[in-house]
Amino acid sequence: MDGSVNNIMPIRKFEKSDIQQLSEIVRETKVFHEEEVNVAIELMEIAANEKDQKDYLLYSYVDENNTLQGYYCMGPTPMTKSTFDLYWIAVHPRMHRKKIGKELLEHCEQQVKEMGGKLLVVETSSQPKYEPTRKFYLRNHYIESANIKDYYAPGDNLVIYTKHF
Repeated sequence: MDGSVNNIMPIRKFEKSDIQQLSEIVRETKVFHEEEVNVAIELMEIAANEKDQKDYLLYSYVDENNTLQGYYCMGPTPMTKSTFDLYWIAVHPRMHRKKIGKELLEHCEQQVKEMGGKLLVVETSSQPKYEPTRKFYLRNHYIESANIKDYYAPGDNLVIYTKHF
């Protein structure tokens, strides 16, 4: 082996057994409120328990030691022809700056394209703790398409990023 492990993307379909570890990763990012963590877990449970559902498609990032390091959840936007939402993307904090988030995002974009998607929409917060998240999307060629004042709470805007394919 030549050591170029970057040729293999360690991203696989989400499995029910991932829920516990992924919920811990979401908590350990320290950016989500407990209510938001509960929503992330709820979507994982829907994906795990309702095999025929097509609203929430999840993929997990597993490192060379078979340890979960992150995931994303996306799905088609209801009532649209080719728009998808990226609902969640999270990487364990100890793995930040190792391009895992970028790999997950690129995998998501590829899945969207393969399903005929033409637009990917991402929503986030304007709070200072989300500044790295907002910069992440800009670095990955997303554009800020909307900024809705006081959406989540007074002083907490909804920031919407989009990417067309």
